[in-house]
Amino acid sequence: MQTPDVNLWNWLLAVAPIATVLVLMVGFRWGGTRAGPAGWLVAMLLAWLRFGAGLELLWVSQLRGVLLTLFVIYIIWSAMALYRVVDEAGALAAVGAGISRLTADRTLQLLLIAWIFCSFVQGVAGFGVGLAISTPLLIGLGFSPVLALSAVAIGHSWAVNFGSMGSSFLTLIAQSGLTGYALAPWSALLLGVTCLGCGLLVVWIDRGWASVRQAWPALLIIGTVMGAVQAGLAVIGLWNLAGFGAGLAGLGVAALVVRLPRYRSVPRAGAVEEQVAGVQAPVLQAANPGSGGRLVPLWLAVAPYLVLILVVGAAELWPWLNDVLNRVALAADFPEVQTSYGWTTRAGPGRSVSVFGHAGALLLYVAVLFYAVYRLLGFYGPGVTGRIVRKTVRGSLPASYSMLALVGMAMAMDHSGMTYVLARGLSQVAGPFYALVSPFIGLLGAFMTGSNTNSNVVFVPLQQQAAGLLGLDVLAVLGAQTTGGSLGSMIAPAKIIVGAATVGLVDQEGKVL
Repeated sequence: MQTPDVNLWNWLLAVAPIATVLVLMVGFRWGGTRAGPAGWLVAMLLAWLRFGAGLELLWVSQLRGVLLTLFVIYIIWSAMALYRVVDEAGALAAVGAGISRLTADRTLQLLLIAWIFCSFVQGVAGFGVGLAISTPLLIGLGFSPVLALSAVAIGHSWAVNFGSMGSSFLTLIAQSGLTGYALAPWSALLLGVTCLGCGLLVVWIDRGWASVRQAWPALLIIGTVMGAVQAGLAVIGLWNLAGFGAGLAGLGVAALVVRLPRYRSVPRAGAVEEQVAGVQAPVLQAANPGSGGRLVPLWLAVAPYLVLILVVGAAELWPWLNDVLNRVALAADFPEVQTSYGWTTRAGPGRSVSVFGHAGALLLYVAVLFYAVYRLLGFYGPGVTGRIVRKTVRGSLPASYSMLALVGMAMAMDHSGMTYVLARGLSQVAGPFYALVSPFIGLLGAFMTGSNTNSNVVFVPLQQQAAGLLGLDVLAVLGAQTTGGSLGSMIAPAKIIVGAATVGLVDQEGKVL
């Protein structure tokens, strides 16, 4: 397969769509609904005018993008519905009050949810579910929406590779042809180090070094345990349980750490209204106005999230249930397409969307169940159904537009060879220092597709080939690839859009980035 020559000019053209999105979102603070279409237009024009893409190739790439977009927005709409169901009952305020009683320390509250709990959810759930669950909980504690989403995006990223029942790591095995036992040590080592780094950044973005000084004992204890448990499970072959087990161990250790005098005697500073990046956080209230002034008991407030974890776990771990739920799916086979340079995308199926077994479907089941529960128990006021529907639609539509454009951009770049030119250029420039560049190639893949799994699909063959040609340790380079893809999840616009839509940060994704 051939692409245009990998030179500086072609490399700059290949990076132009990504640069367009980043500059508009970060530099000009555009939202995804404007920056996404701009990046898509640049990608389509360059694919056609410079990289040899014909109309059939562009058409196939966009149809694949539509299927992938459906896969993602199923989660967006369902997560938004669950968030509105819970919020209208006043459950988020109850959760915030409960965590306040567990520990009065603001920094530890942030760590508990953004770093530990979200990593635990990532262990069993897939794309964006952890962000959709954890961000509203932090907002209920009084953290601003921008800070809450940023902290959660950073905090969970170390757990992505072995999360989702090990899907990204299993893809690494499949694409490389190497055994999981050979690949696991490097991946586990690098991700163990980044576990501590992610926790450190979570507390630092709150109040800088003051937060770090307060949190370092908890960071060191919990981070070491989570990293060690993940590594232990990974090296003995329990790849699908490594992320889940690490998160579970973190929750257990955190339950002990919060009892330390250091974290019980600090007056709480987070239950007041604050402002970060121009977005205000809601004041922690006793109850939602729509709940008629009644406060939902803590056990009932957290029940939707606990039930969701059980439902997702059952759907993943029980083969018979997984089979039943995934019998009906939206899928399509696509023909082989080729650029005028000879870059070929093979024929095959696109991303299938399970109608009843998708993560979005599981979220929707829980949303419907607890809508009925809260309504039956009298926690809803009049007109609640209309409010939930209106707020769900209003919050989900802009995110859906953004997602369609960004995924379309990524697919056009992939099918025209632009993505390959980007990665190949980095590898050629790096030479003997390629091992230092390899995680950024993994990060690039995750940024474009919103998925470490997809990053491994696209770039593992390239990384493996480059390591062999340069005489580098292939296992170390592949470990860096999947670690970079895992960490890239924190800046992937597709994931940030999921979290932003859930908490009403429409067109404010640039602030989070």
